[in-house]
Amino acid sequence: MRTSHTLIPTLREDPGEAEIASHRLLLRAGMIRKVAAGIYTYLPLGLRVLRKIEAIVREEMNRSGAQEVLMPIAAPAELWRETGRWDFYGKELLRFKDRHERDFCLGPTHEELITDLIRRDVRSYRQLPLNCYQIQTKFRDEIRPRFGLMRGREFIMKDAYSFDRDEAGAKISYQKMYDAYSRIFTRCGLTFRAVEADTGLIGGTSSHEFMVLADTGEETIVYAEGGTYAANVERAETLPPAETSSDAPRPLRKVPTPGTRSVEEVTAFLKVSPAQLVKTILYQSSKDLVAVLVRGDHEVNEVKVKKLLGVAALELADPARVTAATGAPVGFAGPIGLRQVRIIADHAVKTLRNVVVGSNEANAHYVDANCDRDFAVEQFADLRNAQAGDPSPKGDGPLRLARGIEVGHVFMLGTKYSKAMNAMFLDPEGKECLAVMGCYGIGVSRVAAAAIEQHHDAKGMLWPIPIAPFHVHLLPLSQSAAVSATAQTLYETLSQAGAEVLWDDRDERAGVKFNDADLIGAPYQLVIGEKGLAQGTVELKERKTGTVKKMAPGDVLAQAREWLGL
Repeated sequence: MRTSHTLIPTLREDPGEAEIASHRLLLRAGMIRKVAAGIYTYLPLGLRVLRKIEAIVREEMNRSGAQEVLMPIAAPAELWRETGRWDFYGKELLRFKDRHERDFCLGPTHEELITDLIRRDVRSYRQLPLNCYQIQTKFRDEIRPRFGLMRGREFIMKDAYSFDRDEAGAKISYQKMYDAYSRIFTRCGLTFRAVEADTGLIGGTSSHEFMVLADTGEETIVYAEGGTYAANVERAETLPPAETSSDAPRPLRKVPTPGTRSVEEVTAFLKVSPAQLVKTILYQSSKDLVAVLVRGDHEVNEVKVKKLLGVAALELADPARVTAATGAPVGFAGPIGLRQVRIIADHAVKTLRNVVVGSNEANAHYVDANCDRDFAVEQFADLRNAQAGDPSPKGDGPLRLARGIEVGHVFMLGTKYSKAMNAMFLDPEGKECLAVMGCYGIGVSRVAAAAIEQHHDAKGMLWPIPIAPFHVHLLPLSQSAAVSATAQTLYETLSQAGAEVLWDDRDERAGVKFNDADLIGAPYQLVIGEKGLAQGTVELKERKTGTVKKMAPGDVLAQAREWLGL
């Protein structure tokens, strides 16, 4: 492909809207253009990357035995109401009415549509197991779309749905998808880790996220150093402390703490460790007000709290509600004397003695408070985020933290959707049974962004060969007859051998061509200059390492075949 015939509107300066490398470089390299918040047009180079990722996904899905279908992006509300998600999903579900005033939505995911399809056309156990997938545009009305393709409202996704006769079969389907995802991300050239995760709005019994490791990742993952345990921070388990404090309880005292609200301020004022303070955090659930107690150096895990309470919604109580419940402003809440509020606590609180807690009075705290003697806790549970250094719940070493970008997610759904939508099949005895389901998603456009976050430098992108828009960037440095003829010959030779070549045939300065080539990030650059040709050589440069090999034009094909695996 010739640059002069291709829409590649590169930018010299970083766009002001871009906060992370992938967003900045995709815009600068002319691969995407913004249409509206979280909505982008893919230009030729960006689309080539997406199509390559799609091809890898499609090959591995087909290899796993899945069958490709294509469902509509617009879904009738009736299907979503059957599962209860029309209301439960929230404002991320973009709803609209057609000309007949019938309710529809733009599908952020397609469990309802695929389950409706299967319940209509699959009636016998002989038709199972079945796994159907699609690669399609999705829409989620994110409240804060950001980071370009990383968190857009419209995006390209591969979603698959498996249907099995029983739980044992569903586990086999789940493992097939887990293995297929591992192959997909390996082939895309990504460094990733599969971690246990929360099931979120999709629901189900268990799930794994596939996380690309990158400092700019929005997610925190927890893993055992040298072990096998790995989980999203929302899911990561923490163990109760092995020992209870042996300190003898001291008399409870109320002490003035003027102007101190935060853990840091209170502990500095009282000259105690944050681990000796117990935070009382009030939440409003969909049922009632609840106080959650955690150690001062720990953070509440709201996902765990929601699961313990069995509620779908949970948010911090607003200041007015805190004052009404405690009689004090935010920052002074405590469990002693707290009335008509359910109190739950993290396991670590149970092992403490002589702690600092809020007094439910402005500018004062209790010192040497003790659980059971001074306040009661209704239930202890794992309610905090795991931290670096915590013991692994599997006993395989201390935990470590890393940042990651979620690019894939696999779910064991069980009968959540088949039961709600009556997706039944007849077993060998003619008995009606619910299909056991799984669902499996890959953010195709997010994979492209994640690859850049993991593979770039100060000059531009460093695409892995399998998903690079082109393999070789051909850079003739002049318009002379000799240079042009050599460029033409090499372009044809490499293209016929299967290499994808972007030929920069513009009448531009060498510096402009080099800058654009580094920005676009093809794995190899083939430089043809008059001085080199006078010596019978051209230069083949590896973009990632900067390694340059000078060779005769006739030797380029053999070297390219070696590097590209042609």
